[in-house]
Amino acid sequence: MSNTAHQRALLARFATDFAADETLAPPPLEAEIAEPEPRAAAIPDAVLDVDRQAQARHYARQQLWLGLAGLALSAILIGALLLSGLNFWLRDALGVVPAWQPFAGWLPLRVGAYFLALFIAAFIIGLPLSWYSGFILPHRNGISTQSPRGWLADEAKGLLLSLVFELLAVEGLYALLAASPRWWWLWAGAALLCVTALLANLAPVLLLPIFYKLTPLPDGEVKARALALADRAHLRVHGIYSINMSARTTAANAMVMGLGSTRRIVIGDTLLDRYTPNEIEVVVAHELGHQAHWDIPQLILTQSAIMLGGLAVVQLILGAALRAMPQYDGLADPATMPLIVATLGAFGLVTLPLANGFSRWVEHRADVYALETTGMTDAFISAMTRLADQNLAEAYPSPLIEFLLYNHPSIGRRLAFGHEWARRQARRVARAAS
Repeated sequence: MSNTAHQRALLARFATDFAADETLAPPPLEAEIAEPEPRAAAIPDAVLDVDRQAQARHYARQQLWLGLAGLALSAILIGALLLSGLNFWLRDALGVVPAWQPFAGWLPLRVGAYFLALFIAAFIIGLPLSWYSGFILPHRNGISTQSPRGWLADEAKGLLLSLVFELLAVEGLYALLAASPRWWWLWAGAALLCVTALLANLAPVLLLPIFYKLTPLPDGEVKARALALADRAHLRVHGIYSINMSARTTAANAMVMGLGSTRRIVIGDTLLDRYTPNEIEVVVAHELGHQAHWDIPQLILTQSAIMLGGLAVVQLILGAALRAMPQYDGLADPATMPLIVATLGAFGLVTLPLANGFSRWVEHRADVYALETTGMTDAFISAMTRLADQNLAEAYPSPLIEFLLYNHPSIGRRLAFGHEWARRQARRVARAAS
């Protein structure tokens, strides 16, 4: 079960960040270097701030420990249900709920009641940690600009959206467990793929505006450059927008969201207000690189394949549990819910480095694209440096932490990549001149 902060994680899944999370070493340079184009606008000195990086390291450690604490709380809740038999007690206690069956084996009212009980318990247990990690800690580090009322309003909206999406998912899963006990996991995997693709398409127009205000970007240099980049990539974008990130954070970012008719470029006002046109262009080029390479569909397919593997493991675990424990009344028994959550959670942790590794490769490829299409190595290095300091991103995390948890190459590795690109460019120019 999830807390209310998960809804923003859901939105982030359909938007490709430039420098929000970071990660492992990039693959080797694989492309020829484009000739740089002369640009106006001076580039600030690209030097990481020592004090900000010290703060970023401390902030990263705090976030890591809070994340582990949240994981531990979830494990304790699920473990208590499974090891004590409370999962069966809860099912029996909810026997007062009508046993309505649209078809044999599916008890949607009891499944829904069981899910709500777990959802509320997880929310209550996780609320203090969510408040500290989502409000107190970001304010202490100067990242958040939200008032308590604003944060609570966002959490309430996130909670409601999470409740709706997760309840529908659980009901659909248990309907499949009852209707197709042998092949439910294949049908569930196919449904997940379709729903994820649908949400990726609708998130910019239905979900993101619930949390942020989007304003069409006025005509000017930034908009003209963004449109030129889209034309160069042979991509049709349906609008370029400014998003009011400053209402919630001091961090800067940009994204290209949506698929097909909902594809749009979204640039944070914190980026527009503080960065040069060259730096903004490099950031936008990175995001358009995801679209040019069809990264969003690839990431959706990858995540769906991993989830399908997790569902297959659930099928094996449920089969073994039913044979060993006669207390279960079949696959669609609501008491199997904690076991399903535990199995999918464990499978997700095991496969997380694999998913993150693919994501890091995708992000590195987008960096290559940005440098190829703009030729502005100095702007890339400057933007990465400034984003690291402004967003309190640790530039040089532990390699093990990078490997396990980061879905972007680390800022330090991206800076090293940018400098190596510049050196190769200089050697190429020198060879051409000799």
